[in-house]
Amino acid sequence: MTNNEYTDISNKETDVSPANIEQLKSVSMIWFVPFVALLIGAWMIYYQLSNEGPVITIAFDSAEGMEIGKTKIKSYNVDIGEVSNIVLNENADGVIVTARMTKNAEKLLNKNSDFWLVSPEISHTGISGLSTLISGVYIEFYPSSIHEEEVDELTSEFIALKDPPVTPPGAPGLHLTLNSNDQFAYSKGDPIIYKGLTVGQFEHIHFNFEERVVYYNAFIKAPYHQLVTTNTKFWDVSGLRMDLTADGLSIQTGNIETMLTNGVTFDVPKGMENGEEITERSYFDIYANYKEADDERYKYSVEYIVLVSNTIRGLSVGAPVEYRGVLIGHVKSINLLAQRNSDRPQIFDEDIKIPILISLQPGRVGLPDNEMGVSLMKQQHQLWIKDGLRASLKTGSLLTGSLFIDFQHYSDLNNEEENTQRTDFENSQYGEYTIIPSVDDEFSQITAKASQFIDNLNALPLEKISGNTNELITEFTQTAKSFQSVSDNLSGVLDGVNQQQLTQELKTTLQSYTKLSKDLSAGSKGYEDLRQTLSALTKVMNELQPLLNQLKHQPNGLIFESGKVDAIEPKKYTPNKKAE
Repeated sequence: MTNNEYTDISNKETDVSPANIEQLKSVSMIWFVPFVALLIGAWMIYYQLSNEGPVITIAFDSAEGMEIGKTKIKSYNVDIGEVSNIVLNENADGVIVTARMTKNAEKLLNKNSDFWLVSPEISHTGISGLSTLISGVYIEFYPSSIHEEEVDELTSEFIALKDPPVTPPGAPGLHLTLNSNDQFAYSKGDPIIYKGLTVGQFEHIHFNFEERVVYYNAFIKAPYHQLVTTNTKFWDVSGLRMDLTADGLSIQTGNIETMLTNGVTFDVPKGMENGEEITERSYFDIYANYKEADDERYKYSVEYIVLVSNTIRGLSVGAPVEYRGVLIGHVKSINLLAQRNSDRPQIFDEDIKIPILISLQPGRVGLPDNEMGVSLMKQQHQLWIKDGLRASLKTGSLLTGSLFIDFQHYSDLNNEEENTQRTDFENSQYGEYTIIPSVDDEFSQITAKASQFIDNLNALPLEKISGNTNELITEFTQTAKSFQSVSDNLSGVLDGVNQQQLTQELKTTLQSYTKLSKDLSAGSKGYEDLRQTLSALTKVMNELQPLLNQLKHQPNGLIFESGKVDAIEPKKYTPNKKAE
């Protein structure tokens, strides 16, 4: 570049006008971009926090199969939460699971809500939880209706169920509480039967230590829950039950399911009204069998004591009490010796009698099942006992030897026994109970007669009779010897007779008798001569009859002729009348 070029450039620069200088603003518009982003982030955080559900804790016995961030909490197969943490509890005998719930599940978390772990399970009630083989275990949530609970009863701490409930959540039906103090027991899932159909199941078992009674929560599904009324009775039908009682052999069973497990059935006993339908949870007793359930219908009873002097082996509590074959009650208790009001125990008495407490129901004999029926039954029994009504033990089954109490009228009681037992009935009490007279049972009567026969037999003078018998046998032996000697002598005499001559004489005699029979037979000449002779003899006797009558009444009639003599006829004797 030349010097002239540099000079031109310098001149051009000196000709440029001065710059317009303005002051810049303090905040640039570019800064609005991060500000807006900050506001959006804050709004997102607020939205997240405002829509985030509560955090709850659930106590489990074990965390088997659960994973943090993976195990879901579901209700009706809808995700409503997720496990966020799992730790041991303070006692290290379980785990505490922390879970984040969704916002719409917050109002369902009340104290009656239930949680349980769903996993594959095979039991006698069926197979469940097969879907967890692929997806893994999850926690099932059963919400309780918030509309029935107060808001302040919401909670965030729960204790999980050890086992899933038997009844599906929300299933229509009726929840009941059954109780039993008997020996039979039931497990969760055992069936409830109605006429062979499985209509419900046991859900939960609770034992009350204070009452010593087992309570069962049960569920009857719709529409069978409409069968449960105020008069419904429940009784056991577990397995195959065989009873040998005074009524004989009885076999009871429900269906195939109850033969493998335990179960109960229910119905309204025959003869009772159906009653009102149950619409809310109610309490029912479980009876051992239908017979006990049917007996529960009778609310009023009359109790008596029967004193038995014979053995009560074979008599059990619940044995029937019958009147001429009609069931009127049951044996309530036996061997009440401890209830006798005496300073000296009855066990030391010489003639000890076993007291048996019986319960008679007026409703069984057509009387009202109320206080009036009780009064009428007492009056009726007083009249019957005065007329010879007595109680006795009888054998109901020869196979089992079971006994029952039978009432019969005995008309062959002697006056002394009848008066004694009547006085005992009117005046005797056993504690608070009235005593009903009794008689020995049939077996005891037979035994007594047999004992009496044996005693009479033992009282016989057998030694004297034996001695006389020996003497008689000796004399008979001597007589037999004498008869044998006479027989031998007679045989000798007969041997000395000419047997041929005797035979010839017997033959001649028989021939003469035969000839005589032929001469006198009908149509023979001898027979005709004999008949003519008899006819002539009869004619002569008829002619001699007047002469004989005259000689009878007048012996001198042949010498002195006095005419005809009439036969004297006897006359009837007439009292208080002079003879003519």
